[in-house]
Amino acid sequence: MTESVSEIREGDVRVWPKLRRHRLAMASLVIVLLMTLTCFAAPLIAPFDFDAIDLANIRQAPSLAHWMGTDDLGRDLLTRVLFGGRVSILIGLLAAVFGTAMGTLVGALGGFYGGRLDGVLMRITDVAYAIPTLPLLIILSSYTRATGLSMAMIIGLLSWMATARVVRGEVLSIKQMLYVEAARGLGASNFHIITRQILPNALGPIVVGATLAVGYAIILESSLSFLGLGVQPPTPTWGNLLMDAQSTMATKPWLTIFPGLAILLVVLSVNFIGDGLQDALDPTGRAR
Repeated sequence: MTESVSEIREGDVRVWPKLRRHRLAMASLVIVLLMTLTCFAAPLIAPFDFDAIDLANIRQAPSLAHWMGTDDLGRDLLTRVLFGGRVSILIGLLAAVFGTAMGTLVGALGGFYGGRLDGVLMRITDVAYAIPTLPLLIILSSYTRATGLSMAMIIGLLSWMATARVVRGEVLSIKQMLYVEAARGLGASNFHIITRQILPNALGPIVVGATLAVGYAIILESSLSFLGLGVQPPTPTWGNLLMDAQSTMATKPWLTIFPGLAILLVVLSVNFIGDGLQDALDPTGRAR
């Protein structure tokens, strides 16, 4: 058992050097960190208030005064993209945490205890998988007051199924290992075995899944906000910025391009980071 733990720690230490060799993942990590820090520092660096109306400068093209132009009410688009990013990124992170936690719990319990409990949990997972996510999100969001926290919880609680299946498969494999049997023979409780012996060894797929879930949650939030069912104005998100600009997409394209580009950069970068983590955490040592 001690030998197994030492191998795990050595593997964790090797993750960062492997990740650094994945140039696309490292470039994506820099982009995500810069965009996240910039958005969360918006109150300090934004040139205007996000709801400052200037009717004398409505729908102005990008200029030195307004780097991304202005919207239908003369509000600075750069400011609104920065403040909108705070909400969209935070929803993505919280939704990923909620979904990953629930999926890990369901998968770990089903895989470890097996039997009837595993059957019930996996049938619940199958039913949840069969329900179209976006229509259900639309129904739930229409009956709740859409705030950043409520949106994150709804998205997270409807996106845990893939994590549950992956974790269940990992637990089924790991619980047969000799060091798990040794811990059980020494009188370790089931809680100790799951939290100290099994989950640390299944951490790789969980981390990769959580990373990819961030981008998925941002896409879902943006889709709902674009349909008018997400976080409501005047609070900006990247999704409702696109919704506000849909009537002027052809004539004032900058109102669509900049929020859309922000979504594209973050989601694409998060996916590349997940790809890099998958390579770095690959137990076979393969790297692209």
